Amino acid sequence: VTMLQNMQQKVTEEGKRELELFDKFICYCKTSEGALTQSISDAESKIESFSSELKAASETKAQLEADLKYHTASRDDAKATMATATSLREKEAAAYAKEKAELETNIAAMGKAVAALEKAVTGGFLQTRSASLVRSYVME
Repeated sequence: VTMLQNMQQKVTEEGKRELELFDKFICYCKTSEGALTQSISDAESKIESFSSELKAASETKAQLEADLKYHTASRDDAKATMATATSLREKEAAAYAKEKAELETNIAAMGKAVAALEKAVTGGFLQTRSASLVRSYVME
């Protein structure tokens, strides 16, 4: 009988402890419900805020990608224009060098011709190479 009484006393004590724990749990649920509700509403407002920020960031990204595409094409066009201009300048430089060399040769021949005429060399000048260059220059 004492054993049953001891068991009854243990079960009663466990029941009281469980009742106290249950009361604490109910109290926690009641007090934290407001905090949880507030936390949920705060999170929902943050979701809306983040959604609008994400949309704005997406639009900015799209604009920047379009700008990048435009500027890349513009840069490629500028490079092509620079290459064309460089090629043209190189051709002009080569033509200038050729014409300059030809003109310097003609000037040198004229100088020799003038020098020969000043010496009054009769007949000797016409047989020189300088005279043939002057003749070809005059004939052109």
